[in-house]
Amino acid sequence: MTVTRPSLEQVDPPRSPRETLPTMYDLPSEDPNEPGLPDEFHDLQPQLLSATLRLTGYPRNEIFTGTNLYLYYDVRHPLWQKRPDWFLVVGVPRLYDGVDLRSSYVIWQEGIDPFVVVELLSPGTQAEDLGTYAKVTEAESGLSEVTFDPEALTPENDQPQRDVPPSKWNVYEKVLRVPYYIVFSRYTNKLWFFKQVGGRYEQQPLASNPPQIWIPELALGLGLWQGDYMGISRSWLRWCDAEGNWVLTPEEQVEQEQQRSERLAERLRQLGVDPDQV
Repeated sequence: MTVTRPSLEQVDPPRSPRETLPTMYDLPSEDPNEPGLPDEFHDLQPQLLSATLRLTGYPRNEIFTGTNLYLYYDVRHPLWQKRPDWFLVVGVPRLYDGVDLRSSYVIWQEGIDPFVVVELLSPGTQAEDLGTYAKVTEAESGLSEVTFDPEALTPENDQPQRDVPPSKWNVYEKVLRVPYYIVFSRYTNKLWFFKQVGGRYEQQPLASNPPQIWIPELALGLGLWQGDYMGISRSWLRWCDAEGNWVLTPEEQVEQEQQRSERLAERLRQLGVDPDQV
């Protein structure tokens, strides 16, 4: 059996594999409707969102965050699902039946819809993520020019056609009526913020400084933080308080406590006190 290996253009110096090798979005999938597997950013950014989420109005065991988890939303079409990059549900048990981790989130079983959904723009999904706002320039998204397919909607009322799975935008806006929908492009650090107003999403203005997005029901804000997370320095979506103070991750809290203890110990030594004897 002869195996034919793909050939890459040879130049001197050699081109970077980043330019020549296929990405997750270029590779075929066993599911013809699957636009591509998540890249590393789609793993790290949701982790940071969950790690910095602090809600004072809800017990920790009544807060659920889903990352790249199948969200089943229509009992009449039980196999229809969407896979948000990150979503928040409040007032629902953290564990399934109070004892087990979820492997999916089934709306008609849980009885509570997501309160916030965050989508991270990817090649091939930007039109679905941005819905009727999808006609943006390449410079805004950092990807190929976004187009919106009106065939996915009926002309009369913008509702999905019968027996055709609706787009993410339609599910979030019309089916689940998610109050807050946020879209972020890591390619340009462009942030879109949508809020339910009269049954439709309306784009909301962003503040120039954190919190760029404020969600009063959660008493929490969201903004772009330039910093190092998991060894990667870039702009990240991160939760903050009303004054723009970034919520610390558990690891940062431990580090901060250690630094505080070290400063206190040094101060005691300067006063002639052995901190180990205090």
